[in-house]
Amino acid sequence: MTSFRATVLGLTVVMLVVGLSAPHEAAAGSIKGTVVLKGTTPELRKLAVTIDQYVCGKEKNPEDLVLSPQGGIRSAVVWLDKPPATAAFEALPSTSSMDQKECMFSPRVVIVPAGGRIDFLNSDRLLHNLHSAPSANPPFNRTQPKGRTITISFSHPEIIRVTCDLHSWMRGWVVVAEHPFYALTGGAGEFELRGLPPGRYTLKVWQERLGTISKDVVVGDQDPTTVTLEMPAR
Repeated sequence: MTSFRATVLGLTVVMLVVGLSAPHEAAAGSIKGTVVLKGTTPELRKLAVTIDQYVCGKEKNPEDLVLSPQGGIRSAVVWLDKPPATAAFEALPSTSSMDQKECMFSPRVVIVPAGGRIDFLNSDRLLHNLHSAPSANPPFNRTQPKGRTITISFSHPEIIRVTCDLHSWMRGWVVVAEHPFYALTGGAGEFELRGLPPGRYTLKVWQERLGTISKDVVVGDQDPTTVTLEMPAR
């Protein structure tokens, strides 16, 4: 019995010593926040539809700036300027999709990682075309009848505008991400970036009408780190 107790005591001491001497990994934190408009809301005029009204309708609500009742900005892109070198992150989906419904791109903004692809769909019963002239990625100009899916790959990080030459009001945006720490704001302007070790980070925000802003944020012991990002009205 004495030998057994001595063995157990010895194992306990060893476990305590190992536990004290082993390095502790810093717990991952998150940045949780809201992107809001600062200043007077600009006038948002409806877009006149001059062709294919039997599918497109007679006018369209502008989607270049969509706000919640509290001023939250929908479909803004938030990302880390310089991501942490070692962090437990969740990879972005390698394939996303963008549809054309009632002569509008849906969703209007899509994030895809560098090396990923987008399936462009056409759910309208008329002809569209996909037209874009990126800087870092190859340009494309493809006609697209109803029901056809066109898949395009994007190798280099950049923000790309997509249009339809047949319907001049149509706009879509592809954000090719350099790393996984990107987020698209929801209907209230909310976003979250997870898997971040403590430290100082620079957040960047892009919105198609308001441009780009930056803000420094410190992730500490309190999780999540909350932040409000204000984009000046234009």
